[in-house]
Amino acid sequence: MTEPQPAPTWCGDDVLRHPMTVLAAVSTAYIAVDAGGRVLAWNPAAEATFGYDWREACGRPVQDLIIPERLHARLTLFLAGNASTAFRQYVTTRMKHRDGHEFPVELTATVTDDPRGRIYHAFLNDVTAAHRASRFTAVEAAVSRGLAEADSSVSAAQRLADAVGVQMDWPVTELWAPDERRGVLTCTARHLGPGPQLGRFSVDELGPGRSLPNRVCQSGSPQWIPDLAADTASVRSQMAAESGLRVAVGVPISAGGHILGALCVYGDYPEDPENTLIALLGGVAAQFGQYLERRRAEELAVELARTRNEFLALITHELRNPLAVIISTLSLIEDELGTLTEAEQRAYFNTISGSAQRMSAIADDLLDVARLESGQLNIEAVDTDLCSIISTAVDAIRPQATHKSLTLHAHLPDHLPLHADPHRLRQVADNLLSNAIKYTPAGGTITTTASRDAREQITWTVADTGIGIPDADRPHLFRSFYRASTARSRHIPGTGLGLVITRAIIERHKGSISLAEHSGPGTTFVICLPVNSPASAR
Repeated sequence: MTEPQPAPTWCGDDVLRHPMTVLAAVSTAYIAVDAGGRVLAWNPAAEATFGYDWREACGRPVQDLIIPERLHARLTLFLAGNASTAFRQYVTTRMKHRDGHEFPVELTATVTDDPRGRIYHAFLNDVTAAHRASRFTAVEAAVSRGLAEADSSVSAAQRLADAVGVQMDWPVTELWAPDERRGVLTCTARHLGPGPQLGRFSVDELGPGRSLPNRVCQSGSPQWIPDLAADTASVRSQMAAESGLRVAVGVPISAGGHILGALCVYGDYPEDPENTLIALLGGVAAQFGQYLERRRAEELAVELARTRNEFLALITHELRNPLAVIISTLSLIEDELGTLTEAEQRAYFNTISGSAQRMSAIADDLLDVARLESGQLNIEAVDTDLCSIISTAVDAIRPQATHKSLTLHAHLPDHLPLHADPHRLRQVADNLLSNAIKYTPAGGTITTTASRDAREQITWTVADTGIGIPDADRPHLFRSFYRASTARSRHIPGTGLGLVITRAIIERHKGSISLAEHSGPGTTFVICLPVNSPASAR
């Protein structure tokens, strides 16, 4: 049986034994100090609130026990106040627990005169729970408002980062999303509060590794780093510690069972316990995941409508035109068959053949797009030579360039061996070279190059001096059926499928294709290919 504890009293005195007996029973922390700030009384609720036994507290300066250092000057002013003044207004401030963490308290204080001198009385309530609930409500409201006002996924991400960073007072809030094509994580939004200089820590892209965003995306579960300086597995954690950050927590952003990214915050020791903080951030991340899912559904509906319209345009123009040529030519042959010379008949049949080949090429492109979307665009890799593939494609298309008065250059080494699908790479070469000829006016130049660097990576370029691609069109260039405004305004025929198929083939080889920055006229496509790509990929 536990022995009863004596009721706290005035240190070394029992003048106020009866009042202290009453104060020992209340749930509000009661502390009394003298004019020098030394503790005279400390009830059980104060023990529970601040972690010090009343025997440890009595006689010690209160500022050494529970007052944060930045508030010491304010305490000095309070103790220098008028002895007869009553401070009966409730004030919310921050106090310090024995273990070092700070928390919000609501207090009211008064001053009385005593034969032994001035005495200061304070009644304090830990309002962490109420403060946390209010702050959590503010975070959720700010996030909801930000998502409702956002006009895109990009602006929504930034609004979420700002809402969490401002309302929770974290120095750094970041949202990361995986770029599966490039195998990296990209920072889609970042909020920086007042505080440390971040230096090398503040990056916009992360490769594979043990950084917090990587851990969250790889595991699909919340990650807590209680001491960034001790997290030696992550170089970025070390950079964060060098910048003055101490702890970090990250939660996954997901929708439909798929990890869409990570929400990560970095800062000082948090007010909230680990599980509470993870629960709050998890709720915010889930809210953002649902937003992204809704936004993606809306964007998909728009994209489907656009694709349908552009497909109908393709059927109307790109298929109907050669079909009309075939029908009209056959009609002419039928009407004039008895009078046509052999050369005239051959010319008509060449016209029909050309239109049929154009329709066949469109059909092949549509089938390739269908295979791409169903995951059936196969790559059958063998040991081959890229220079031979490019040279054959250049030789095949040279008559078209000559007919259009274009100069065709190929700067290639003797050999560029690699493990790849020669049929598919020839398709890439044909697409890029035919596009260059189509969009380059007479008198222009088309140049293709290829080389290998020390990292066993091949760089292949196709450049022209043609009509170019406006900046506004560049982000959409690899989208199905999309055609640049420069091509549409000049009524240059095309399906808008060649570049989609080209990128799919290159990516199946674990490579990349991009549009280089161009200061003058024309367009330059840059392809990067590994020498050793998978033997067979889908």
